[in-house]
Amino acid sequence: MSRLTLRLPETLHRQLETLAKREQTSLNQYIVYALTRQATEAYTVYEFPEGAVAQQRVRFTALLRNLGQASSDEIEKVMAQREKTAPERGLSSKIIKRLRRRLASQRSISARHRGEAQAKPNQRRAG
Repeated sequence: MSRLTLRLPETLHRQLETLAKREQTSLNQYIVYALTRQATEAYTVYEFPEGAVAQQRVRFTALLRNLGQASSDEIEKVMAQREKTAPERGLSSKIIKRLRRRLASQRSISARHRGEAQAKPNQRRAG
């Protein structure tokens, strides 16, 4: 066992003492129990009801459909206006470069698809 010294607000200390008494245990045991419970919950995976998953899928599909209607110029304009933030810890410059390459590749694929989609109606008319 290791030892840890904490500075607690007096109100929290009193609240923890009251809860420990209610459970008929020591303050130390109650704090260990509460911390263990909190740490365990952080790693718990919860299953969503199928209805909630279906609703989320519908909303996501609608979002993708709406996003698909924006031109790459419109997307670039919105991206330029967004708030700049520091990258998340662990997000190296190498990963950021790789993501930027993937986005550029996706833009060129989208542009190619739009070009093909515009060409198809013209081909039908000509035939």
